[in-house]
Amino acid sequence: MPDIATRLLSLGNKAHNFVYRASGGRVGGRMLGSQVLLLNTVGRKSGRKRTTPLLYLRDGEDYVIVASKGGAPAHPAWYHNLEASPETTVEVGASEVRVRAEEASSEEKARLWPKLVEMYPSYEDYQKKTDREIPVIVLHPEDNEQV
Repeated sequence: MPDIATRLLSLGNKAHNFVYRASGGRVGGRMLGSQVLLLNTVGRKSGRKRTTPLLYLRDGEDYVIVASKGGAPAHPAWYHNLEASPETTVEVGASEVRVRAEEASSEEKARLWPKLVEMYPSYEDYQKKTDREIPVIVLHPEDNEQV
């Protein structure tokens, strides 16, 4: 059974997602000084639709997200869901876009990481806090196709 902190985070995410969608991203589209997208995944164990609000960086046409989980020892569930099913959608503002998720190569990560830390400096603290390598995920739009 999830602890109280996990339940509160889940409830907060659900409220955030509702407000984001209701406002077309005008409310909840920025957090901690950065842009926010909603990542839609399917639970690899449950098969249920999951939506997670995440900070993102644009890299050309791509969206770049970080599987930091606040520097926790394990990757976030959404990361494992994307591993199992990399074809998914993101909601950016009022648009829903089909994307294909791919973990950044070490060369890509070396190029993107400084930009991500500039966007959100706590990522560097999270990496120092954990023994795991925090993955950087690149979401490639599928031919700019909106859902």
